[in-house]
Amino acid sequence: MLKSRYLAALAGVLMCGSAAFADDLTIAVAGPLTGPLATIGDQFRQGAQAAADAINAKGGVAGRQIKLQFEDDQCDPKQAVSVANRIAAAGIKFVDGHACSGSSIPASEVYAENAVLMMSPASSNPVLTDAAAEKGWPTIMRLYTRDDAQGAFIGPWIAKQYAGKKVAILHDKTAYGQGVADAVKSTMNAGGLNEVMYEGINAGEKDFSALVAKLKEAKVDVIYFGGYHPEAGLILRQSADAGFKFQLIMPDSIASPEFWQVAGPAGEGTLFVFPSDPQSKPEAKEAVEKIKAGGFKPEGFTLFSYAVVQAIAEGVTRAGSDDPAKVAEALKNGQPIGTVVGEVAFDEKGDLKNAKYDINRWSNGAYAPIQQ
Repeated sequence: MLKSRYLAALAGVLMCGSAAFADDLTIAVAGPLTGPLATIGDQFRQGAQAAADAINAKGGVAGRQIKLQFEDDQCDPKQAVSVANRIAAAGIKFVDGHACSGSSIPASEVYAENAVLMMSPASSNPVLTDAAAEKGWPTIMRLYTRDDAQGAFIGPWIAKQYAGKKVAILHDKTAYGQGVADAVKSTMNAGGLNEVMYEGINAGEKDFSALVAKLKEAKVDVIYFGGYHPEAGLILRQSADAGFKFQLIMPDSIASPEFWQVAGPAGEGTLFVFPSDPQSKPEAKEAVEKIKAGGFKPEGFTLFSYAVVQAIAEGVTRAGSDDPAKVAEALKNGQPIGTVVGEVAFDEKGDLKNAKYDINRWSNGAYAPIQQ
């Protein structure tokens, strides 16, 4: 009886060991699934799911199927830390997220301390990877561009294009909004154009009448606003109601149909910077068609979220391991990775190399790159 019990127990251990070896490869997708920026979270969800489905259909990663776990941080720093702790406690080793820099930066500390590989498809504040490099956190990465690179691109363009015009710089006081606004201010100033106004607003604010009156009185021609679509759309609408017209220039945050839903016709002609259109790349053709067939347009960060899942899968394959530190090391070896946003490579900080941008214009509810 004891012998049979021992054999049964041994068989159970072996079966568990076999099952553990064949476990799914779980990736947490963390972003604003609810709240005012839920469209970004939906882009994350759609992109990650499409990538997982495509990889799984081809046999998965070393025979393991990718399983996604979705987590909602509402782009709130405190919730992001709670989400990060929950992910780490669950033993999940990989994260596609977060979205807002103000969430990614505090969450990254939790991931670093628990040796979780976090790769953001949207957070652009340089502090995310700069701090990780300074503190020796190898598993904090991003498959997206940096604010300082975006500033170096658009700041000089504004200085040249609007020389002699009155330019105001606004931001929403967040790590993302103020970070990108400051990057643009610095390079615009270096290009010989100084702003006539620099001011912060409060994210979530609804009444901008006092700000609009101030901008109108100063006869501002151009506004660069580091922030998100809810506030941008309201500023435009309330300015139009006050008979005040100006050229609005934004960062990548308004690559969402919700911008037009808020701004309406007042959004006509709004310009924004975004990494060179991933939807137009031949590598994205099949993915774009499948996502559209499911009733979703892969705008904004959709394909970057897709690419994060691809990069993690490739890193596991290259490393021959799901150890996050080894995967990060394998991804930072300089060898390009094929993704839906084109071939990408990471530097030693975990940032993308050689990012390129388009200037896009909103018109009649849609946007497209302009000729520069």
